[in-house]
Amino acid sequence: MATGPRYFVPFRRRHEGKTDYYKRMSLLSSGTPRMVVRKTNRQIIVQLVVPEVEGDSTLVAAYSAELAGYGYEGSTASTPAAYLTGMLFAVKALNAGYGEAILDIGLARAKPGARVFAALKGAVDAGLDVPYGESILPDEERLKGAHIAEYAPERAGDLVTNVEAVALAIKKELV
Repeated sequence: MATGPRYFVPFRRRHEGKTDYYKRMSLLSSGTPRMVVRKTNRQIIVQLVVPEVEGDSTLVAAYSAELAGYGYEGSTASTPAAYLTGMLFAVKALNAGYGEAILDIGLARAKPGARVFAALKGAVDAGLDVPYGESILPDEERLKGAHIAEYAPERAGDLVTNVEAVALAIKKELV
């Protein structure tokens, strides 16, 4: 192991590949709550997080597993699920009195059309004020699940109309 006066030991979470402290500091310095989007192998998680001295505090959270309660029948880790989860998150945040946020995708790659940006599009469509650029958002066909219904019609069924129906059901909860 390297030693000496010029050797720098990185922070533990940076060493583990969990946190980019430079990006985190720039997000925290804005003073706006963060819309944290995380994707796992099975679901999409969207949270509204504010920093506190003891650690970050989660104010509102939405999980793609909750979409089954609205009648969603597709995969909970897909692009349409991310879109609907973002929409559900925005409705919860707006009902709780939070109207704006900034996007925090963590260590996920910022690839145009990615699922994290589908969640962003869902939140923006529901009325949450989040700054973004149009070029990163997925196509409308991908948000509705047309690409899934095209290559797997026997599994997807009528996914496009299901996504539209769930989106309407979620928007009805907006107070």
